[in-house]
Amino acid sequence: MDLGALRYGNFAKLGEAVTDWEHMTKKLAELEKDAEDNLKAKADRAKWAGVNATVSREFITKTAAEFTDAHAEADSIANILSDTHGELISYRTQLNDAITRAAEKHLTVMDTGDGTFTVVGNTRPDWATDPSGKAGATDQQVVDAFCEEIQGILTKATASDKTAAQALMLLVDQTKYGFADASYADRDEAAKAIAAAENLAKMAKEPAGMSLDDIAAFNRTMQEYHDDPLFAEQFAKRLGAKGTLQFWTEMTHTHAGAQGSELEAMKDMQTNLGLTLATASFSESDAMRHWKNDLIAESNTSFKAAGSISPFGALGSQVISSLMRQGRFDTEFLDDYREKLFKADKAAGESGAHDLWVKGYDALDLIFGDGNGRDPLEGLFSGLSRNPEAAEHAFEDKSDLDHMLGTTRYTDRGESLGRALESAVTGVAADDTSSMAPPHSEAQTEIMANIMNAVAQPGSGADLVAKGLGESFGDMAAAYMPEISQALAGPNSGSVFLTNSAAPDAFQGERIPDVVRFLSVASTDPAGRAGIIYGESIYTGSLLESHLSDPSLFDGSSEKVIEGIGENAGIIEGIVGHSVADGEVKAAVAGEKDYNDALKAKGDFAKSWVAIGLTGLKLPEHLGGEVMGSVVGGGAGAVAGAAIDRLMKSQEMAGAKDEGLYGSAKDLYAMRDSVNQQTQWSTEDALARHHVNLPKDATDALVRNAVNAGWDASSEYLTSTKERP
Repeated sequence: MDLGALRYGNFAKLGEAVTDWEHMTKKLAELEKDAEDNLKAKADRAKWAGVNATVSREFITKTAAEFTDAHAEADSIANILSDTHGELISYRTQLNDAITRAAEKHLTVMDTGDGTFTVVGNTRPDWATDPSGKAGATDQQVVDAFCEEIQGILTKATASDKTAAQALMLLVDQTKYGFADASYADRDEAAKAIAAAENLAKMAKEPAGMSLDDIAAFNRTMQEYHDDPLFAEQFAKRLGAKGTLQFWTEMTHTHAGAQGSELEAMKDMQTNLGLTLATASFSESDAMRHWKNDLIAESNTSFKAAGSISPFGALGSQVISSLMRQGRFDTEFLDDYREKLFKADKAAGESGAHDLWVKGYDALDLIFGDGNGRDPLEGLFSGLSRNPEAAEHAFEDKSDLDHMLGTTRYTDRGESLGRALESAVTGVAADDTSSMAPPHSEAQTEIMANIMNAVAQPGSGADLVAKGLGESFGDMAAAYMPEISQALAGPNSGSVFLTNSAAPDAFQGERIPDVVRFLSVASTDPAGRAGIIYGESIYTGSLLESHLSDPSLFDGSSEKVIEGIGENAGIIEGIVGHSVADGEVKAAVAGEKDYNDALKAKGDFAKSWVAIGLTGLKLPEHLGGEVMGSVVGGGAGAVAGAAIDRLMKSQEMAGAKDEGLYGSAKDLYAMRDSVNQQTQWSTEDALARHHVNLPKDATDALVRNAVNAGWDASSEYLTSTKERP
């Protein structure tokens, strides 16, 4: 910054800009609140149907989110401008003060252009001066002191001006349309993030020189900033697409076989690097669009570490995917990357997928921890599992879905594929127990129907469960308990089996055999069986609470709706029980401990898991609004919550030979009694909670007979859909 520009600069316009942005921020804060409290809240409570259930609801949700992002961006801009305005005025004051003090010493400070200046002595009769008019040697220390002070002021002012401009440009370039969600309290905060990124990118360009102490410092900084958009973009941009892939290739080679603290440090680096790149992927600046395109273009490039004696390097896709196991990547980026990998994988055929990615790469290990990263589809599926929108896109094409399921016979990608499928059909990212699941769209229910059809094929389902998809199948069944219940109950059963799915009848008719076989196959996996039982118990409890708290939901007597719900519980859990028993306990006995452990493990987060799988129940406002989001807290879902508690505690029931609730699959009728008891307890809870007076003995008998009828019917469902012993 020129001395004259700072000394005589008129910062009034900048001050006006600060005021304007502060006013804008306040207005956007009001709009944000209004969008969240009115627009989105009303959309969440609305009874959507047809196209509106997906298109309109999604549009409103995204619009409300845009107001939040707009407020965050405007607040950041206002903060950066205000901070910079204050700093520049302060530096101008310091500069003028220095010039005044210099004048008192008979020195003149002059701007010489291009950021330079000079300090010269005034000519006085009592001074000894050289012919140039500059101060004599005896006064040089004074001149040097003023030069140093003024230069320091100008340097700081220049840094303030440049870093503010850089931060603002990066901020507004984050999105091509709409607003970024970046938030900064002041210019210094943004500048520190950018500087930290530049420093880490510089370190990453020379990985061979990074000591363990350097790696620890690298991790500390990246852990602090990996969610910061400006940091993430600047790091990725400075390192470049090729540089990013080469860096991770070098690190995995240099630290191969790491143990102890070194291994933990490398695990942290992989996590932090993945999270940083995920954040960077959302930037829509020209530089980051080029970076993402270049990264995908390097998919087939071989990357070899310096000093590696292996003739094979790591494919770019293997390196990229090994860094996708953490964080949520941008949808468009995942779509483009997935399209390229799927095309190559399908070209190799189901049985050729293993050889395509793994054969010949025996020395390659790009993962610090479980796995080796040789199959890039595993990492891609992990990335998809954390982005439901991209996951849905990935499996909309039935041929892609069938191919990927088929490849699990020849690869180890089953578990990661299962998590991606869960994300696709539920709309909730893996490990996210805080978000309310959106209503199932027609596209999601169609993917789910295709999954059930694939699993229902003779021999196919057992293979898929054996390859690690069983738990995911159970979770998906739980998520679709409303649609499954309507399918088993038959047409026009929506008044009993409540849901706000866009396609509640998607599994009816000719798809019912697929539903039954899917439940049967999923129940052969201990964790899958646990998921189905939780799903049924939660849905049953929620339905009972909904209907008994608001009789207007069903045009009939309370006894009739209780009977229908009880029979459905018997059918679904009867399918599970008979499927296990049909194996004559050969797998069930061995897996009994696994099942009990899975039941307990799922119970640890089942109350929040409900928000993923079983939202959409219509509830009166006094119980938390028309759409049930979760059974946690408040009045909504108290009965379902109690059902979960009983399953978690494996509460013992009288007459069951001291076996815990659902604790044993050895006795088919003991399991029938378990579901009967659980349904009776939930009915009693709902009746008591909502002060509905029905005779206890008669109600117990009603539930018992309904559950038993459903249990018996479940055997017929299985017999008509599969060969049984």
